[in-house]
Amino acid sequence: MWCGTVAEPAPALPERIAIIGLGLIGGSVARGLRARGHEGVLVGCVRTPADADRALALGLVDEAGTDAAVAVAGADLVVVAVPIGAMADTLATIAPALAPAAAVTDVGSTKLSVIAEARAGLGERFARFVPGHPIAGTEHSGLEAGFAELYAGRRVILTPTAETDADALATVTGLWHGLGARVTEMGAAHHDEVLAATSHLPHVLAFALVDSLARMAERTEIFDYAAGGFADFTRIASSDPTLWSDIVGANRDAILPVLSRYIGDLETLRAAIEQGERAPLMDCFGRAKQARDRFTAARGG
Repeated sequence: MWCGTVAEPAPALPERIAIIGLGLIGGSVARGLRARGHEGVLVGCVRTPADADRALALGLVDEAGTDAAVAVAGADLVVVAVPIGAMADTLATIAPALAPAAAVTDVGSTKLSVIAEARAGLGERFARFVPGHPIAGTEHSGLEAGFAELYAGRRVILTPTAETDADALATVTGLWHGLGARVTEMGAAHHDEVLAATSHLPHVLAFALVDSLARMAERTEIFDYAAGGFADFTRIASSDPTLWSDIVGANRDAILPVLSRYIGDLETLRAAIEQGERAPLMDCFGRAKQARDRFTAARGG
């Protein structure tokens, strides 16, 4: 499947944009649009009336409510920024209320599962759906978590299907370019394999390590002596457990092979440590340092 970066056009942002979910990802879209002078109407959909009031008080959107179908009515572009576990219900809910020319996109961390849910939920409007995933985020969540520059210079992956309408794709591409992101297109299956290795597996490892140490009841002081390395490695274990259990479940076919490979590599290291063999450790640590240094240099330090 072809994979490449889309050349950046001068973005013409839609007049009325609805954002379903105003947490870290959706809220940062709203803040980014505001910061870049979007003069149209931003509509937000959140879970509770109190959240709607707070979103308005924060100036995230011009209109806010709890009914997704109401939020998308009349919108030129809809950004579905809900957890993977809520994606199917949300897409089915908004489908009857979408304007005929509305473009719809998502921000989900898995793409094959979302595409299947969009095909089922959106029906004849599926051609106007552009699957997407911004490679940006923090371990924080909620209405207060977003910030305007989250996507500046970051990569956004779009995974259009054979049915995806070219105009809808251009609209969504323009949105992300307007937020300062670099847009790449690739196949959905390839996306899921890449993210399984670079995002989903690291989250599994961080959660597992912190849980394993926390359950060492005989070593209750263990976290008292944890230093910066532990904090750096385990930062993402502060992420939302529900969100990440849904992501891992949705992408299990891609995660399991890379997890199995990692477990095999750990067994090799375990055997080397057990047998007092230094060479395998040096080989592994040396390759890892070189790869990490290249990665850091490519990101500008």
